[in-house]
Amino acid sequence: MKGLLLRLSGLDADAENAVRVIGFFDRLITGRAGLDALVRSTAELAGCRVGVHAPGQGMSLRAEPGEDVTTPGTAPAGAAVRRLEGGIEVWVARGGAPIPLDDMLLERFAIATAILLEQGGVPRPELGDPALVELALSGDAGTAERSRALHLLGIAPAARLRVLAATGADGLAGRSAQLGGVRAVLADAAPGPLPGGGRAGVGPELPAIDAARSWAAARTALRFTSAIEPVVWWERLGSLAALAGKFDGPEVAELPDVRALDRLAAEPHGEDTLAALDALCATGSARKAAVVLHRHHSTMPARLARAEAVLGFEVDSPAGRFRLHLALMLRRLRDNNELS
Repeated sequence: MKGLLLRLSGLDADAENAVRVIGFFDRLITGRAGLDALVRSTAELAGCRVGVHAPGQGMSLRAEPGEDVTTPGTAPAGAAVRRLEGGIEVWVARGGAPIPLDDMLLERFAIATAILLEQGGVPRPELGDPALVELALSGDAGTAERSRALHLLGIAPAARLRVLAATGADGLAGRSAQLGGVRAVLADAAPGPLPGGGRAGVGPELPAIDAARSWAAARTALRFTSAIEPVVWWERLGSLAALAGKFDGPEVAELPDVRALDRLAAEPHGEDTLAALDALCATGSARKAAVVLHRHHSTMPARLARAEAVLGFEVDSPAGRFRLHLALMLRRLRDNNELS
């Protein structure tokens, strides 16, 4: 299909080829294609950039041949534009002179857009913010559906935001929805203090139209949280983030260092020992770890000595802390696997 209009125009812009163009759009309409598919397919057919701009519905899409649909979709200078009711515009931006079938293409593109906009299945505002937040974060939704959901939420597609994935923190500021066991929050600022027991993974700051990517990263960050580190920022994970996609629970449980940590946890005061190890890795010294835990520094040597006896390596050295930190992170991934 790519560049078909150019080939048809090169043959003859007669009625037969015009009918083929009409049939192309009719098939999209009867198949109830989404706006993403319409814009992408029209770009393939035309062999040039095309777009739809519907500001009243919070939708602005464009596509180049062979590429995914993106935003914004306002018409560039020199584009051929057809205006519809409600301020909606469709446009075709062909470099160079127009070709004979361009007028037909633009007309049918406009008709198909008007029909598909009427058929759009975006949830109505009365369904409430949670349904719209879920749609904005869905990796399966098209750009058109996400744009319209964001519009109903009062968020511009280009607005910068972070998505938070939280548990035990229903009071976080921002538009939110409960998705399974995790609360998703669209936030324009860093999270405030969490209630006791609350945890949050903070996704990267991205344009709102890319909120699904920030949501996926936030869920990854949430898996690295713990009682000693209840908030984890995805950007600060660095290469640790790659571990989340490489190991599942059973694989991690069989690692010797993780099994040793499990044995420590099962001992009397074991959770305090693991908290001490977490704090040691976070601060880099036993004395600073004691301050973080509000313990006297004299209590740390005995806990670290017991940990070293079970783990089988020195923990208060650069190499030992690296190995310990990796084991603790893998154990967090295993314990928080259900949050992925």
